[in-house]
Amino acid sequence: MESAAAPSGETTTVLTPDGRNLAYVEVGDPDGPLVLHNHGGPSSRFEARLFARFAATNRLRFVCVDRPGIGKSSPQKERTFAGWADDLTVVADALGYHEFGVTGWSEGGPWALAAAAYIDPARLRHVSSIAGASYGTFGDNSAAQYLSKVDAMGGALALRFTPAFRLMYVTLGLTAKRFRKTYFSQLDKAVNSYDQEIVRRPDFESAFYDATVECFAQGSGGLVRDAIPLYRRWEFDVTTIEREVHMWQGLDDLLVPDPINKAVADRMPGAVWHPVDGAGHFVAIGAGDDILAIAAKELGA
Repeated sequence: MESAAAPSGETTTVLTPDGRNLAYVEVGDPDGPLVLHNHGGPSSRFEARLFARFAATNRLRFVCVDRPGIGKSSPQKERTFAGWADDLTVVADALGYHEFGVTGWSEGGPWALAAAAYIDPARLRHVSSIAGASYGTFGDNSAAQYLSKVDAMGGALALRFTPAFRLMYVTLGLTAKRFRKTYFSQLDKAVNSYDQEIVRRPDFESAFYDATVECFAQGSGGLVRDAIPLYRRWEFDVTTIEREVHMWQGLDDLLVPDPINKAVADRMPGAVWHPVDGAGHFVAIGAGDDILAIAAKELGA
């Protein structure tokens, strides 16, 4: 295997066959097995830095890629799950890896599940979805009954009135960029004590803020196009995914309540359910070492 390692934490780009740039940040061991991480929303490639310690401990080359129109990745008018799976293989090829794993947190979870559906298991040797935003798995906005009123409304707007949905994200971006204290205050009120302990760490808050703001580097259009497919009936059928897929879920997640992903795990033949008592949406960080330890084992780190 030959691979060109970028400086840890720095931004690098890969050119796709159709001429788009995909920007990424990598952390961890530059000579380790490759894990391609699907960031949440609003977030960006800088999310990799939140996992740097876990990646290094488990000797993984951990790479987070901006999805189209987010951060420094080129926009793509038509977003599909299959298209993103293709983009992930382009990145793996560019880095010199035949075999690799994927992880996805929050709005990145469905994109990780798409990889499980579309990428040859001979290449894709590990998949983890962490508190995934599995909103349209079984139909348009099928998880609405479990969401807060605000999130359920957001799903309805995404499907029926895109301009209002876009305005929601424009407002979110402005709040994040210009009113940092307000943004974190709102986040603090929306999560449980497990999450609050993580979010209030000064080093975490700074890195998380950078990842959030970078999401809007090209405006809110990329995030809007990224989120809408999550609420629509998915293009792939999770009930046909027989390969092993790890599903991590905090049982006290107030942002993506556990029944949403438990329903997916119950109907996906290859699912391995990892419930974490007391954990919230930031289980990705609280259980980060355990999550990447399994990835490392399956990838032979």
